[in-house]
This record gives sequence, C-alpha cells and structure tokens, in this order.
Amino acid sequence: MHKLLRATTIISLLAGAPFGALAADLPPAPAPVRAPAAYIPPPPVFSWTGFYIGGNVGAGWGRGEINDTVGFVNFATSNNASFIGGGQIGGNYQIGAFVIGAEAQFDWFANNSNSGPGVFLPAVGQTIRVSANDRWVTTLAARAGWAVDTVLLYVKGGGGWVGAGNFAVTNVNTGASVALSNSNSNTGWLVGAGVEWAFLPHWTVKAEYDFLGLSNNSWTVAVPTAVGTFADTFSTRDRNVQMFTVGVNYLFNGF
Repeated sequence: MHKLLRATTIISLLAGAPFGALAADLPPAPAPVRAPAAYIPPPPVFSWTGFYIGGNVGAGWGRGEINDTVGFVNFATSNNASFIGGGQIGGNYQIGAFVIGAEAQFDWFANNSNSGPGVFLPAVGQTIRVSANDRWVTTLAARAGWAVDTVLLYVKGGGGWVGAGNFAVTNVNTGASVALSNSNSNTGWLVGAGVEWAFLPHWTVKAEYDFLGLSNNSWTVAVPTAVGTFADTFSTRDRNVQMFTVGVNYLFNGF
C-alpha cells in the first residue's frame, strides 16, 4: 500500500513538471493599449498687423484769438462743444508687443457758433463782432503703441488741416454784416492719444483725444459802420481745435 502511494506521487510530480516549466517560460502579458488624449490646439494669438477702415463720432472745441489792424482789438473766439464725425483709414504693423502705423482721418466739424458778444472799437465808435467758423478737419498722423493682447494703448503725431469758411464781421449797433465766404484752410500740428480694443477677431472700438494747433491766417474785410465801410484786416492767432471721438474699425489682418 505504501509502495502504491509512493509510486502515484512520483508519477504525478513527473507529469506536472513540464507544464510548470512551460508556464514559467511564457512572456508577460502585454499592457493594455490606451487611446491617445484628444489634442486641443491653443487659441490663436491676436495680431494688430493689417490695414483697417472705420468711422468715428464725437465733439470738438475750436478756440483762438482774432486781432484787427485798425483798433488793435483782440476778439477772443471760442465755442461750446460741436458735433464732429467722419471716417478713418490706416495700417498697423506689430513687432512683439510694439505696434507702429499711420492713419488718415476726415471729419465734418459743425463749428458754427465761433463768435463772441462783440468789442467796442473806439476808432469807429461801434461795437463789432467777428466770427470764424470751421467746416471740416483732416489729419494725417503716425501712430505708435503698446499691445496687451487685444488692447492697444497708443499715441499719435502729425499734421492737420481745418477748412475755414464764412468769416463774418457784424456791426452790433446797426445789425449790418459782411461775410467773406472762402475755401481757405488752416494747417497745423497734431498730437493725440487713445486706447483701442479688439472685441472680435476683425472688429475694434477706440476712444481718442487729439489737439490740433493751427497756423495764423488773415482776412481783409470792408467793415460796416454807421457812416459807411472801411477796410480792416483781421488776423487769427493761437487757434486750436480739440477733439474727443469714439470710433469703430474693421481690421483686415495681415498685409
């Protein structure tokens, strides 16, 4: 009985040995394959480079002095805020965060109340009032600014032209008036600053302040008096136009 049990055990061990060795020699099971994570591209970096066109509206203030050669009297002229509006076209080029460019702007200027109460001229014994109105403003300037993604802070400098028309001299005592209609324009220098924000990939809004210092000009007018007229030359001095505008631009990205 013991011999039979011993023989059975030996046979079982011999029979299981090859299978155990074979299992030990098998390579490990491969790791499970996982699908790669979906690639999400980063949002595109906004660029200010490109041409743009747009429109603007706002307010303008015209100020200055007018002197005559007969009475040597100063006629200070100024006006309350007047409507200004028009359009602009320009281009930007961005280098890192630095943005340079140029812009041309044309605006209608409803400056038609540019006159004072009048000044008494001892030479003629009458009170004379003068007015020098502006009709339009055109500027051409370089721009330079610093971009913080979609926000651009900028300054500008250049030159401008103001259309001057309907220069008039009025005798306040008699009501007689003479107007000198012309198409003269005053030239001057321009400085300004503003901020612009790209609220959509191609659309921007801006707010801007500009100061336009104008050159002197003169007109010779037959001044009406109670006994007739006399020739007098009026000259402008220290004239300027200040403008605050808001606008919108469409940016054609890339040159």
